[in-house]
Amino acid sequence: MNKRSAALYLSIILGLALVVGGWYLVAFLTYNSSAPFDGARAYADVQTQVDMGSRAPGADGHAQIQNWLRAELESAQWTVDVHETTRLNHPIYNLIAKRGTESPQIILAAHYDTRAFADNDPDPALHFTPVLGANDGASGAAVLLELARTLPKDSVPVWLVFFDAEDQGRIEGWDWILGSRAFAEEISVKPQAVVVVDMVGDADLNLYYEKNSDAKIRAEIWSTAAELGWQLQFIPDEKYSMLDDHTPFLEKGIPAVDIIDFDYPYWHTAQDTPDKVSAESLQAVGETLLRWIAKQKSK
Repeated sequence: MNKRSAALYLSIILGLALVVGGWYLVAFLTYNSSAPFDGARAYADVQTQVDMGSRAPGADGHAQIQNWLRAELESAQWTVDVHETTRLNHPIYNLIAKRGTESPQIILAAHYDTRAFADNDPDPALHFTPVLGANDGASGAAVLLELARTLPKDSVPVWLVFFDAEDQGRIEGWDWILGSRAFAEEISVKPQAVVVVDMVGDADLNLYYEKNSDAKIRAEIWSTAAELGWQLQFIPDEKYSMLDDHTPFLEKGIPAVDIIDFDYPYWHTAQDTPDKVSAESLQAVGETLLRWIAKQKSK
């Protein structure tokens, strides 16, 4: 290689280095520390929960899921407090995940317990079988866990709350939504919004406006879903009026929204299993909430 060729070769190499170096500089300056919501990872969290068996209060899986949730949240650098109390002589364990010391502007919540009995199963022989709760229980908890991994640290103050004892109504000695009622009565915070995710993993996802939910916040969330291309899953029409974990907050005058697919045909049956849940549905809900929370910074 002569000197002229060598000089040309060197200039090309230096030019490429500048281009690549410039790209790395731009990438560094524009890098967003938040990771994208991963519906497949959330689906794996659904499977992990179901593998624990029943998570009804008193079952072995109930203590197991508390320990697992805490470990996963702490590994994502959240601080976890346990709100321990009693209702109807039953111990209640609500898990509260926080980052920092500020009061929450937003509370995102889901219940982690599963129903003790599949009393809605079409087969009466299965009515005393525990519900595995792939959708009714595991899907909401999975969405919150994946949000714990992906919410930017500079987002508005958010608490992730995992409610206990939501799903035991119509069972002697129990009632519905015991964990969220205890939280609303005993934890002195007044967020600008509470958003509950419950049964959000149905592979045939149809999320209608819940009638009791705060109209302004639900419209914001459904509009955000449409912006992201999830308008087939988020349907801006009212359909059901639900008693759910958002109810105690509404009763206290705190704006709250219930995101729920109550058309799920396997509700409280032995067939509420992971094959009825999809990563895409979890993606639709988690991605929408991630974007909606991001918008709150500009308000």
